[in-house]
Amino acid sequence: MVSQSEGSAEGVRLQKVLANAGVASRRVSENLIAEGRVRVNGTVVTELGSRIDPEVDLVDVDGQAVQLDVSKRYVMLNKPRGVMSTMKDEQGRPDLREFTREFDERIYNVGRLDGDTSGLLVLTNDGELANVLAHPRFGVTKVYIAKVKGEVRGSTVQELVKGIELEDGPIAADKARILDVSRGTSLVELTLHSGRNRIVRRMMAKVGHPVVELVRRQFGPLHLGPLRTGEMRELSKDERGALLTLAREAEAEK
Repeated sequence: MVSQSEGSAEGVRLQKVLANAGVASRRVSENLIAEGRVRVNGTVVTELGSRIDPEVDLVDVDGQAVQLDVSKRYVMLNKPRGVMSTMKDEQGRPDLREFTREFDERIYNVGRLDGDTSGLLVLTNDGELANVLAHPRFGVTKVYIAKVKGEVRGSTVQELVKGIELEDGPIAADKARILDVSRGTSLVELTLHSGRNRIVRRMMAKVGHPVVELVRRQFGPLHLGPLRTGEMRELSKDERGALLTLAREAEAEK
């Protein structure tokens, strides 16, 4: 349903909102609206005089959510091994404060990575998005690269996908493949939507290949790419849109 402010003197013109959000210039935004590519609260809007409330209404362009609240920050961190996924570790171990001091906003992690696991971690001050993406119910897809002991065989990969039994119940990888096998070790890529604790390590130990090193390369639509260990960066407009779209779709499934 389109905001009640549409067509009234209240609210902000939709094309201005899109331009302020960095979607496109106001002129191009008008074209997007006229072409029926913009939705407000799930309803296509083609009237250029439409007004919305950016604090209330949800806007998407070509099916991708648009971030309207510019106070929200979304950051990707390539978390190093040995850093705990918390803002204050009670045991005095290195934590995420090392990476968040430069931000005026209070940002915090979406979900967790084990202390001995490195890779992609999202930090944000968007509590609603964080709660949705971290909730086990929504099963956001994650991709891991595991260096494991032993030479993994194709039959082991099939076993991981078919499913194995752990102490807290059965589990199956969405996808699994062998990337490399060398003397004494193997590299395995696992795709999972489970958020269970230390799940990759427990799965690989169960099939006889304990993890030596573990990196999360992907979280939902986000890819670690060339970001080096210990580095962080703001998400791009497209990445923010993809993440917000995922969160909105998850919310709609409630």
